[in-house]
Amino acid sequence: MPDDFPGDNLKTIWQHQPIEASTMTLEKIRKKAREFQARTRRQLLGTLVGPLAAVFCYGFGIKQFPSLHLVLQPLFAFALVWSLVGLYFLNRGMWSPAMPTDAGFSNGLEFCRREILRRRDYLRRVLLWSFGPVLLAIGTIIVALAMIGRSDRGIFPNGLPFLTLVAAWIIGWFVLRFREQRDLQREIDELNDISRENNRS
Repeated sequence: MPDDFPGDNLKTIWQHQPIEASTMTLEKIRKKAREFQARTRRQLLGTLVGPLAAVFCYGFGIKQFPSLHLVLQPLFAFALVWSLVGLYFLNRGMWSPAMPTDAGFSNGLEFCRREILRRRDYLRRVLLWSFGPVLLAIGTIIVALAMIGRSDRGIFPNGLPFLTLVAAWIIGWFVLRFREQRDLQREIDELNDISRENNRS
């Protein structure tokens, strides 16, 4: 009796079978939504670092360089005000309600996409409103070291560990932000793949 389904036909039939939608897909979307919201909230808590760092640098600078009080105080005050204003701009529109429990698949995907876009907006604003004020406060300390150094032996060698630490921190900050941007793009691509798979099914 001849074979009704030659090998090539079986392979073709198998490859063109309709994809069965996973029963766990909606649960996975809800889990992703909770993870995205948790990450966003952690990032927003990190916005408190800017003002705290500015206050710390202010206290340290005024204590270590009392003779430069009149020069340093306006710079530190500007850094502090800048970082406090940054809290408003970084947090504006970032706090979102939880994903509704009755949300369907499409609404869940859209919710996740909005969370990712919020985090991307946050990363775009953080350089100006959080990192900038901290750099100004640290730069003010470096200026103070340079001014004191003119009457002494200069910034080096006493200031070298501090300058090295600042340089390493700046490089590390940019590396982390680059990785976060890349991860956000990967998450958007994953959501797009899930959406395409759902449309095919």
